[in-house]
Amino acid sequence: MGASETMRAVRIAEHGGPEVLEPTEVAVPAPQAGEVLVQVSAVALNNTDLWTREGAYGRPGDPEALSGWRGPIDFPRIQGADVAGRVVAVGADADESLVGRRVVVDPAIYDSDGPDANPVGLMGSERDGGYAEYVTASAERVHDVTESPLTDDQLATLPTAYGTALGMIERGRLREGETVLVSGASGGVGIALVQIARARGARVIAISSGSKIDSVRGAGAHEVVDRARDVAEQIRAVAPEGVDVALDVVAGDLVGEGLPLLREGGRWVVAGALGGYNVTFDVRRLYLHNAQVIGSSMHTPTHFGLLMDLARRAEVQPVVAATFPLDQAARAQEALARRGHVGKIVMRPQVVGRATD
Repeated sequence: MGASETMRAVRIAEHGGPEVLEPTEVAVPAPQAGEVLVQVSAVALNNTDLWTREGAYGRPGDPEALSGWRGPIDFPRIQGADVAGRVVAVGADADESLVGRRVVVDPAIYDSDGPDANPVGLMGSERDGGYAEYVTASAERVHDVTESPLTDDQLATLPTAYGTALGMIERGRLREGETVLVSGASGGVGIALVQIARARGARVIAISSGSKIDSVRGAGAHEVVDRARDVAEQIRAVAPEGVDVALDVVAGDLVGEGLPLLREGGRWVVAGALGGYNVTFDVRRLYLHNAQVIGSSMHTPTHFGLLMDLARRAEVQPVVAATFPLDQAARAQEALARRGHVGKIVMRPQVVGRATD
């Protein structure tokens, strides 16, 4: 890399609103043993960025506590989990052939080294992330996608949204020919669920708002129901025999309303709580029908490897809704919070200027 010893970054020093996002100049991090230094080409935004900034995750026994993804945040923290870029330097014991390669970073911090390890931390929350010109990462967690026809912006959308989606689909054991229900279908995870489930040969029923229905259908949904109307009634109309798997990032009232729509042995997979985390449902709908409610948090290393294979072959086509320069991080997060877009919002740390959409 060049001679620069400092870089532009955006970090938070406390929980709060968009105003706590602080553009700053900090030292370029040095890759430690087993790490690489990645020059960030694009970093995608996620709901976890908003919730980490707000401290909205709560803690076991204290759901209202200000907290990061898995506990208290060490401030100041550079946000940003989803990074695409190029390796520009390596630390000791890291593969020097990675220098110059185009990569996507797996942002998860795992509880073990195995292929089915669980994520217990996240880049941008438990360690510094990609709201910066450079970021370090374990060499084991960077995936070479040099030959992928996807753009850097598209590649950056994959780690959290598509990783979460693939984790949900794998944990829900979705099979070809099954009927799947996708909530929050116009968001980053929702679009990913629609695309991957369709590619798996499932019949996809999506829930979205009226203004976004055509876009969700264009992403691959066979049927789209309007969340502003009676959702359960609409689902019964298009799937009278029921749903095999629900892939849910909304939760709230939808869980209680939707569980009776599952077929025998159905699976309801939850990976978000946009509609509220306090849920009430009739437990008889579980044990009388051998149904399951499954929690799903991001992905395993195996899931992420499968996702990178899809990226190399461009078997998914991420939708980029808007791009912002790094110095407009607050505006970018405000746009994400308004939820008026379809797909993903991306920042480009190497570019200073106006946003595009």
